[in-house]
Amino acid sequence: MAESTFVVPNELFRGERSLRIALVGMPSSGKSTLFEAVSSTSIFRGEMAGSQRGYGECRLQIGLDEARLIDLPSIQSLSLPHQYDRATLKYLLWGDELPLVARHDPEGPPAPFSPPDVIIHIVDASLLAQHLELSLELSQMGCPMVIALNRMDEARDRGMHISSTALSNKLGVAVVPTVATMGQGLPELFNAAVEAVRQQRCPLPQPSTAHICDCLKPLSQALFNDAEIYGAFKVAHPFLLNQLAIGDEYFIDEMRQHFPDKLPHLLKLRVEAEERLPRSLADELHADHHHQAATLFESVTRLGAPTDGKGWRYWLDELFLHPQWGLLGSLAVFAMVLFVVFEVSGWLDSMTAAKLIASLEGWQPVSTMGVVARAVVDGLIGLIGIVIPYMLPLVLLLEALEQSGIMHRIAFVVDRGFHRIGLHGGVAVPFLLGLGCNVPAITSAARATNGRDRALASLLITFVPCSARSAIILALAGKYLGGFGVFAIFALNIVVIAAMGHLLSRNRYSDSGPGQVQAIPAYAIPNFKLALANTWDKTSDILIIVTPLLVGGSVIMALLGHVGADAVINTLLTPVTSWWLGLPLVLGVPILFGVLRKELSLLMIYQALGTMAIGEHMDWVQITTFLIFLTFYVPCVSTFAVMMKTIGRKEALFSVGLSVTAALLVSGLVRWPLELIQQMF
Repeated sequence: MAESTFVVPNELFRGERSLRIALVGMPSSGKSTLFEAVSSTSIFRGEMAGSQRGYGECRLQIGLDEARLIDLPSIQSLSLPHQYDRATLKYLLWGDELPLVARHDPEGPPAPFSPPDVIIHIVDASLLAQHLELSLELSQMGCPMVIALNRMDEARDRGMHISSTALSNKLGVAVVPTVATMGQGLPELFNAAVEAVRQQRCPLPQPSTAHICDCLKPLSQALFNDAEIYGAFKVAHPFLLNQLAIGDEYFIDEMRQHFPDKLPHLLKLRVEAEERLPRSLADELHADHHHQAATLFESVTRLGAPTDGKGWRYWLDELFLHPQWGLLGSLAVFAMVLFVVFEVSGWLDSMTAAKLIASLEGWQPVSTMGVVARAVVDGLIGLIGIVIPYMLPLVLLLEALEQSGIMHRIAFVVDRGFHRIGLHGGVAVPFLLGLGCNVPAITSAARATNGRDRALASLLITFVPCSARSAIILALAGKYLGGFGVFAIFALNIVVIAAMGHLLSRNRYSDSGPGQVQAIPAYAIPNFKLALANTWDKTSDILIIVTPLLVGGSVIMALLGHVGADAVINTLLTPVTSWWLGLPLVLGVPILFGVLRKELSLLMIYQALGTMAIGEHMDWVQITTFLIFLTFYVPCVSTFAVMMKTIGRKEALFSVGLSVTAALLVSGLVRWPLELIQQMF
């Protein structure tokens, strides 16, 4: 495999040095959509002091750097802001580090954290001229800034062709085209934000027109030469000059309280400047900002026909990244995976493991050595039955989907849904793998996550019904419970996984991981040789772990049967099988040793009951109870072994306890109402 290299910056923003990034934008700019697209599974919500506007905050991982991302309330303008917007302005200026002039504010700091290291201004590209007015106002603050040209797809559909490079050169900040609803441009945007801080890249000065600057020159010089005023306000000179010139009541009132001897002179200079203009200073400055934004818009935008000739990439993105249609695209891939599991893998199973089992039916040894030898062969056949039909095809399929760029799009679309169970959409691939076999699924989750996310994903994957469990459900429920019964069991499985994830993420794994900026790569044709190499790389180590456990488990199970321990085991498990689950006593052995090899559970049931006609010995309630128990019971010893390697012994043992508890609790709780229904009808 080709090695990739990257340069590690001399200065990393991590831990106490992590960045604080503020998202600023006008209403309906897509600011909150962008925040939710990269946010963590746990968002802190609060209200800006002195206002009725809420904000959101979460941790965010940007490559090797860490940040706190703040979704500020929408704001129309920094000049003469609405009373509710003033809290947002105060945060952008000072954060919780209030300057001398604001320390007496009764509401205190606007938010309980420091001011932003960088501002990301989200601009609606389809309404660029209007939003650029706020960009010009933000540029006066002297803070590192990046502009997100959001909704670029809508702008192109309106015939607006915007040069982000030209806009970047004129404003002196990075300008990144984005489509937040589809995750496009987000990695580039946040990388640009980090670099803006690293290079301290602030916007270029955007002075007013010559006649306004000339009128304001005396006032500007008076402020500029007064270090005491700037020490008290701690704001950039262009911003303070603008606020005093437009007559911002808050700044003038603070000046009156703290500098009563200096304010009359400053107001006199303001009046003199206003007398030289045809309109009030506030109106002149507002008109000038509007004119600057319009001129800037015209210089970077070419108006023409709406984008036409949309190719296959556009329509694929509409299918896989659209906020609504994207779910249909994800379901289509899910259906393809199911087809591979139950059709392709089923056929491969019939051509490999099934034929090997059939060829050995006549070999029924009675000696101890013969029984051990047969058990070793059965274990190896079980390994073949896992690897060839289910593991290799699924891993190869999902590797191809990942190389094509489709899986990254699915991960982005389902990200918000996975947040509800405390995870990110990046675990969508492992969960899909789990439908074939939980073993490669957990290995895949270990590669895609770390820390609490790895542990939580691994625990939940064990509840995903693998092909062996699904085959048993389809075989028994399909025959005795009908299509509705099959659907109900799988639907219950989804509900339990969601509830389990919610509970675990709120209690055992409450320390939420950081948000992720998911890359949306270009579509590509999968490289077959690379896909094969990656498939082998992802599955080879599994064989080393699983093989001895499958063989050893088969030997133990065979020896117990050989010495006649079945009856003892069934008797010991009476409280579980007969009393709690209401099942025939002879199912104790299949329940206990199903953990060794799930694919043989159905065969053990037939052997325990002495017939394949299960309906003659179990009613529909018992069959339902047994299938629900089997669905949530410990998947297999191979899964446990892989969990030992990926998340450690403690978490693996916790997983076993969780599986057993969930299986007993859910199946028992379902049994009682079903028996009442059975008695009623």
